[in-house]
Amino acid sequence: MPKGYWIAFVTVTEPDRYASYQAHAPAAFAKYGARFLARGGDATSLEGALYERHVVIEFESKAQALACYNSPEYQAARARRDGACSAEIAIVEGV
Repeated sequence: MPKGYWIAFVTVTEPDRYASYQAHAPAAFAKYGARFLARGGDATSLEGALYERHVVIEFESKAQALACYNSPEYQAARARRDGACSAEIAIVEGV
């Protein structure tokens, strides 16, 4: 079964509110077996907008990644980042 990948592009606009999200989101990621492959760090935009944070998270499957995103644990954490950042998130199936 192909792995699933959560890919996010984030620019934080309110660091204090975003810190609350960062304190609560790890519980959901741990519960669903997430493995961070990239989180922040140095990035170079070759096409399109340059976001502050680029995040790639690996899951055992796309279904597992979607279950994590839709879980009560993650949705509670997500509510804490509303208005604290601009984000684009996609979940894709690996090859």
